[in-house]
Amino acid sequence: MAQKARKDRAKSNISALSNLHIGTLTLNILFLLSNFVWRRRSLLLYTLFSVPSIVCEFILERTGRPSYTNGSLKSAGEDLAAEGLTEYMFDVIWVTWGCLVAVILFGNWGWLLWAVVPAYGAVKGYSLLGLAKGVMGGAQGQGMQGVEEPVPAGSRKQRRVAA
Repeated sequence: MAQKARKDRAKSNISALSNLHIGTLTLNILFLLSNFVWRRRSLLLYTLFSVPSIVCEFILERTGRPSYTNGSLKSAGEDLAAEGLTEYMFDVIWVTWGCLVAVILFGNWGWLLWAVVPAYGAVKGYSLLGLAKGVMGGAQGQGMQGVEEPVPAGSRKQRRVAA
């Protein structure tokens, strides 16, 4: 049964990687054709903003591609549907694709769409920092805000005397 799961992951990884490569190739060729035939766009910005996408795609290829030995599956590769860094790398690639389309249609101002990536990272980092402060604050005995202290047992008269 485990072998079937590995084969299924290998098939899904191969499919995801081929779709990724076809999409990247198609959009980059479309951009270059539109640049040389239709309107000139900045090739410096194209190179600068495409490098992170190419690096992410290379990493996904290296970690996600299944390996075979003598026709049998040796390794299914890492799960490309996993959350976390893998998901973030796909997001970088897709935002770059969106930027390429925006640059083709609207000019070099389309690269501003790429600002979504560091902005998203900053928001995530800030929320994690806030979470860490809350955890550290609770560990130091400061308690959490908005949580009422428990009412001591006994009657109202006993509680007045205790206070």
